Amino acid sequence: EAPGPAVPSALPKVLSAVFYGTCSFLIVLVNKALLSAYSFPSPIFLGIGQMAATILILYVSKLNKIVHFPDFDKSIPVKLFPLPLIYVGNHISGLSSTSKLSLPMFTVLRKFTIPLTLLLEIIILGKRYPLSIVVSVFGIILGAFIAAWSDLSFNLEGYTFVLLNDIFTAANGVYTKQKIDPKELGKYGVLFYNACFMVVPTVIISFSTGDFQQATHFQHWTNFLFVFQFILSCILGFLLMYSTVLCSHYNSALTTTVIGAIKNISVAYIGMLIGGDYIFSILNFIGLNICMAGGLRYSFLALRGNSKPTQPEDEE
Repeated sequence: EAPGPAVPSALPKVLSAVFYGTCSFLIVLVNKALLSAYSFPSPIFLGIGQMAATILILYVSKLNKIVHFPDFDKSIPVKLFPLPLIYVGNHISGLSSTSKLSLPMFTVLRKFTIPLTLLLEIIILGKRYPLSIVVSVFGIILGAFIAAWSDLSFNLEGYTFVLLNDIFTAANGVYTKQKIDPKELGKYGVLFYNACFMVVPTVIISFSTGDFQQATHFQHWTNFLFVFQFILSCILGFLLMYSTVLCSHYNSALTTTVIGAIKNISVAYIGMLIGGDYIFSILNFIGLNICMAGGLRYSFLALRGNSKPTQPEDEE
């Protein structure tokens, strides 16, 4: 990537955004099938599988000189902090909330990531946003509140996990944007060492909570379709992390969050038809649609804004 003030062309921005949106869409559907349809009891074990896939794919790619990132030295944990902690929190809370909520409610509550990202970008990266963007965010939140207020399948544990997941996702996007700028680690180094640092603590959490034992005694390990979807989820876990870093690199952390919101529109409406755990009510449906309209308006404004040259005072 050539250094200098030149704004990246629109194509890498759009392609990285589409790649992230596709991975994000597919992994929600696959994880929902594993955790709900098959009733897989161990979301943390699934997270370990995704971390292991990331480590394996990147290590083999490095050995074969497909990708490049620095060998380990004692300065790397300092350079990465606090990303590994955010990363594991994001992983566990995301998988736990997927198993406890209907897809439409999961996607609505995930909208709270947007104002959190907005807030963190203002605080950590010093960015400023126009009133039209802030109004769209308010529309998303209003719709989410209406939908959640009338949710007939209220699950306190699920709501807690998904709101924690929003906080971790917002922090992950903003800190990733901050950490991939230094030339030392690069995109692949951030991904690889993130997974390496957190896989052991996650295994310990999995053992201590009984999550690991439940996974090993699960009855569907002889079912080819289940195993295929489990492996697919692990690979998609890597692709999602990679596409998040790529999208944050070419766009802002906020745009990455916006793409997630666009993806959530399709997931929410598909979730009404499949999954079998959405309970229809008029107020919930209205809230859902207000939320989606705010998301689309917000997406339009953000992507239109991204196509313009950056302001002189807002050099990235």
